[in-house]
Amino acid sequence: MADQILRREFLISGAAALAGLKTRQYNGFAPAGNEVPTLLDHILLGCSDLDRGIAFVEERTGVRAAFGGVHPGRGTRNALLSLGERRYLEIIAPDPEQSEVPDAYGLLRLDEPRLVTWAAHPGDIQALAARLAKAGIVAEGPTPGSRKRPDGKLLQWKTLNLQETAGGLLPFFIEWSANSLHPSVDAPKGCTLVRFEAAAPNADALQSTVKQLGLDLTVSKGDKPQLRAVMASTKSELRLIS
Repeated sequence: MADQILRREFLISGAAALAGLKTRQYNGFAPAGNEVPTLLDHILLGCSDLDRGIAFVEERTGVRAAFGGVHPGRGTRNALLSLGERRYLEIIAPDPEQSEVPDAYGLLRLDEPRLVTWAAHPGDIQALAARLAKAGIVAEGPTPGSRKRPDGKLLQWKTLNLQETAGGLLPFFIEWSANSLHPSVDAPKGCTLVRFEAAAPNADALQSTVKQLGLDLTVSKGDKPQLRAVMASTKSELRLIS
């Protein structure tokens, strides 16, 4: 029951002035540091139904995410919303037309939208894969991926997935193809990601791994592994957790 109350507390959006967001202290969040990781590409908000996920975000921010497309062979479809330059929110849900595909993120079991993972853009993903292998960090890929936009244009990318993600706190890495428009460019605008961090019982160990990966993710001590994000719009502030 306490966990449910805490989750509802983080999901509640309230009025917030954009000018004061950088200095405000958030209940349960670490003190101000690196507000958003430099290499953050997008955050994934999982939900059991895409339409309900879109409505959830729109009700709290006033911005309606646009349908992005379907991930063939992965069992999911998405809707997108820009969070600023080279950053966006991906609302991800099961694709009813791919019911035979395993539910990798456990989306069907979610009773409310929550963060399921995040992506970082390292630049040359093949070079990153080589560095990780040299450091003894096991990862799968780079693996090619794609989806067709509603306008028929094909988006292509490569991803690198860590074998050990610290309970879902570490990201997967993505490199967009040179001829693919980054989703943040033409996704609906009006929201900004003002904070993104992780909490973990072994915060010091996780922080060491984060640095080894070349990331500047803020890590605070918490009772359990958890991702935390704060989005702001002219209408409200929306807090999200995993």
